[in-house]
Amino acid sequence: MAHEDRYGLQLSTTSDQAASAYREGVDLMLAGWTGTAEALERAIAADPDFALAHITRARVHAFYQQGDLARQKAAAARELVAKRGTERERSHVETLALAIEGRGADAIAAMSRHIESWPRDAVVLSLPLGAFGLFAFSGMADHDRARHELCQRVAHHYGEDWWFLTMSGWAMTENGDVARGRAVTERGFDLRRANAHAAHAVLHAMFEDGSIEDADRLVDAWIPTYDRAGILHGHILWHQALGALEHGDAARALKIYTDVLQPSATQAPPLNVITDSASLLWRLSAYGHAVPKPLWVEADAAAQKLFPKSGLPFADVHMALLAAATQNREALAARLAVIEQRLSDGKLPAGVVVPAICRALAAFAGGNYATCVRELEPVLGEVVRIGGSHAQRELIEDTFLVALMRSGELPRARELLDARLHRRPSLRDRRWQAAMA
Repeated sequence: MAHEDRYGLQLSTTSDQAASAYREGVDLMLAGWTGTAEALERAIAADPDFALAHITRARVHAFYQQGDLARQKAAAARELVAKRGTERERSHVETLALAIEGRGADAIAAMSRHIESWPRDAVVLSLPLGAFGLFAFSGMADHDRARHELCQRVAHHYGEDWWFLTMSGWAMTENGDVARGRAVTERGFDLRRANAHAAHAVLHAMFEDGSIEDADRLVDAWIPTYDRAGILHGHILWHQALGALEHGDAARALKIYTDVLQPSATQAPPLNVITDSASLLWRLSAYGHAVPKPLWVEADAAAQKLFPKSGLPFADVHMALLAAATQNREALAARLAVIEQRLSDGKLPAGVVVPAICRALAAFAGGNYATCVRELEPVLGEVVRIGGSHAQRELIEDTFLVALMRSGELPRARELLDARLHRRPSLRDRRWQAAMA
């Protein structure tokens, strides 16, 4: 009998063990759960010629920035699927391989073609979704809407599938339909509690609707079920630290940082390491709380090792946070020069917003708040192009807002605060508003 994945798509393996382990590995990957790599390795051991197991294992390597291993596995999958694979599997392998190779535009085009023919191929559909997906990192200014519209197009193929509800609900939330997004995501979470992506998506909805206490209780109740090695373990606690900062509790936020987020403590993928550490420390400092200098130094040193070269704009912006905060002017100037050259060469899809943010962060860290305002103001509407989520990108608007206040631009700061408070509740914004009364 032919084997199928959980979505009813044929698998080119005759091994019961390989098919079972592959299905398990895919579900664990889609849930952001531990054991993913081990399940896929079992699938490969049971059938070394099973291309889909190799390409999915390559994707997990890519999550952890293990580029050489990811590309080797992708190359092996291409060879294997050419010898033994259906048309769907060949397209599946090629699409994932393009993403692994960093060919984002080609991967998006391949994904679109693939989903037209095989809309229930969840692994391929997962590529453009999420805060770190192909759409988010494409430089698109409308990636929130693009994710939502893609999910809406294929929703009838998935019904009450726990993974699809998780991702489509998150897309709704990020696209501005927060109440509906939270409800849909919570349905997915109820169907599979061992699902870090669902817990994460619910936390985003709670961030957007101001449910800080609900978010805190969710993390406290759920995080003990999730292994510290889980891909989103630290980031979920990062959300709890944001909640602590909403209450002005810097001590709790710093404790979360030192327990699970600082580079010497975390087991997160490299991109999460630098973005979670840099953004939380920057928020603490920008909000007027003291950050021990050794924490900045450690985070900057780790980031320089993990991302020594400019490449991904979202990473570059967080590298700029660290370089600016530590006054590492040489590192920031070198990275900025590469970014500006890529922009000049037409090879920076996110556009002028990236160097503008980097310059603004340097000005802010140096106390040049008027310069920070001048650099950021023209590009505030384009910050979305660096990728990530609303919660992550709000750091840039916070920086602009604090720079307005510190440079004496209080009427403009009040106007921005008022607009934000009409969008979502915020205890911190209320405190800032009261301080300017």
